[in-house]
Amino acid sequence: MNYWPLMGIALVVIGFALRFNPLLVVVGAAVATGLLAGLDPAQVVEALGKAFNDNRYISVTWIILPVIGLLERYGLQQRARAVIEGVRGATMGKLLVIYLGFRQITAALGMKDIGGHPQAVRPLVAPMAEAAAEKSHGSLAEDEREQVKAMAAATDNVGLFFGEDIFFAIASILLIQGVFESAGYPLTPLQLSVWAIPTAICAFIIHGWRITALDRGLGQRRRSTRA
Repeated sequence: MNYWPLMGIALVVIGFALRFNPLLVVVGAAVATGLLAGLDPAQVVEALGKAFNDNRYISVTWIILPVIGLLERYGLQQRARAVIEGVRGATMGKLLVIYLGFRQITAALGMKDIGGHPQAVRPLVAPMAEAAAEKSHGSLAEDEREQVKAMAAATDNVGLFFGEDIFFAIASILLIQGVFESAGYPLTPLQLSVWAIPTAICAFIIHGWRITALDRGLGQRRRSTRA
């Protein structure tokens, strides 16, 4: 068995660890994997082109980004903040835990593109989380504001990643099924999806705790500053 193609995984890890451009890292790892697998350069380019053409995610991006930019220009973030400021008892912890559950449930139903960083986190979730944190704890320092934004983005990632595997028609489930079948363990996509549910529940509990811990931490910093 040829293990050299697995070097592509190492290239991805090293590239991300060194903070190189993610697009260059992924493309470079894909090209290296193809070459190490014995494909000639033309076949590698053909495989990349076919994958790009089959998915066509870039066309969706070109549609979404101008719309989001136009909405932000006309005050979408400000309106999102104003909505949260007017909600009684709203906290950053409650907001992000609810969004985490929403993201996991919708991803489990196959609606994985209903959220996301460009269309949901940046224009809506992050500003609402900031507003909720300021409402509960007062004005935030710049590093605290960045922590809230990062937690909003991480919440979307966790919700999608651990929710989508419950949907048995997702590509990752089909990939896992193929790997198990080649190793002599025939499993149906539904069986794999069922066993993804405990993992999703654990992810919800663990990340929910991280969200509430950050919310409590912001409150403790405010109290220590006042003291």
